[in-house]
Amino acid sequence: MKNFKITIEYDGGAYHGWQRQAKGRTIQGEIEGALATMTGERISVTGSGRTDAGVHALNQTANFKCSTSLGPEVFQKGLNSLLPRDIVITSCESVLAKFHARYDVKSKTYHYRILNRLLPAAIYRQYAWHIRKKLDLEAMESALHCINGRHDFKAFEGSGSPRSDSVRCIMTADLSRTHDEYLILKLEGDGFLKFMVRNIVGTLVDVGVGKITPDDFKQILASKNRNLAGITAPAHGLFLVDVKY
Repeated sequence: MKNFKITIEYDGGAYHGWQRQAKGRTIQGEIEGALATMTGERISVTGSGRTDAGVHALNQTANFKCSTSLGPEVFQKGLNSLLPRDIVITSCESVLAKFHARYDVKSKTYHYRILNRLLPAAIYRQYAWHIRKKLDLEAMESALHCINGRHDFKAFEGSGSPRSDSVRCIMTADLSRTHDEYLILKLEGDGFLKFMVRNIVGTLVDVGVGKITPDDFKQILASKNRNLAGITAPAHGLFLVDVKY
């Protein structure tokens, strides 16, 4: 029995998220289908975690085990020949039998992109949230400082989450504006709750437009009350950028 680790880049726009579902196309389902074609076996692929419908990934990681004589290079080439063009296996390697793509994760990094200008984009419009009103970057950066470190992020957790523990550690929280009027939020943490990044973004935008203050943002975090936070930002602006082990 061999254990393989794969790294996947995908455009999530056409999919119902990472996790296999009874109905609807998913990233996991597409990869497992391709593996079945290659091996003639039903092989379960374990991802580093779920990404929601419409969310993209530059470096999602996963592992699968199977009894085979095929090497990692053959799996990478074969999968890429079978998968749709919006899913690409960027690497495949043999790993120790004990490696687990989900349980061994040390941290994940997400980026969220906002196009902050009056006019929408014709190109790349499906990869950023368009906000016309000028956002106050300084106020948003001030609010963002309070999420660094270990906190209970219940206020930014999506409803219906199965997790009993909503405490997470954020190692990096950075917000920058590019020359072409994009805002990029970068978050690295030891784990993320359902919709956590998108709910943080929605609340930060409330700060940026002056609806709430940076201190209000801090109070929302402390409240652990989702009803006080902002809207859930659209999925198409979110990217899973890195997974560290």
